[in-house]
Amino acid sequence: MKVLVTVKRVIDPYVKVRVKSDGSGVETANVKMTMNPFCEIAVEQAIRMKEAGVVSEIVAVSIGAQQCQETLRTALAMGADRGILVETGAEMQPLAVAKVLKAIVAKEQPKLVIVGKQAIDDDSNQTGQMLAALLGWPQAAFASGIVINGESADVTREIDGGLEKLTVKLPAVVTADLRLNEPRYVTLPNIMKAKKKPMETVKPEALGVDVAPRLKTLKMQEPARRGAGVKVADVKELVAKLKNEARVI
Repeated sequence: MKVLVTVKRVIDPYVKVRVKSDGSGVETANVKMTMNPFCEIAVEQAIRMKEAGVVSEIVAVSIGAQQCQETLRTALAMGADRGILVETGAEMQPLAVAKVLKAIVAKEQPKLVIVGKQAIDDDSNQTGQMLAALLGWPQAAFASGIVINGESADVTREIDGGLEKLTVKLPAVVTADLRLNEPRYVTLPNIMKAKKKPMETVKPEALGVDVAPRLKTLKMQEPARRGAGVKVADVKELVAKLKNEARVI
């Protein structure tokens, strides 16, 4: 069974994000970049399924600038078999990403697509669901467990009330949640091996996909600084402040 996993290049989660002076977006120049943590989980899940003998090939896909090759090489070093970079300088919004992935799926014909439930840069949580809708495939979002049983997959997913178990027919789209697994560290020998693994580069135009943005960012600004805390003498004063100043009760 072939599995397609998506990997996105984002600002390192341990780096303080800074907004550009003109408010047009987030500063990315000279900022450390890494693979989206939820994408790491998706890659790790595919690798574990291959180690269990369920998956025969893992194809990692990334969409963006040429620097995304570094992110793909990380996925290859983790254990993916080959990579596909859809190179574009356009701002990639969820619908455009889903359309590109649909074209890749039509070309590769995987039985399962695993994507991170969201990217930590835009927190959209839309791509997996949009892709399933475009393909007309079953979907299971926020997966914390995946078990393949022949032509179906048993997926445990996290919901507000606890855990829910679904069975979806393959092919299907699954979005990986935080507790699905813990990604492995990449070793130096595997980093060297990844350099020899095949990586294909294509353009959105070659796939027949229009990736022009549908949404326009008007302005971006940092959140207001939090005010200093105050001490209250008793519960009566606390309730008064919550009611009259904070207006939360």
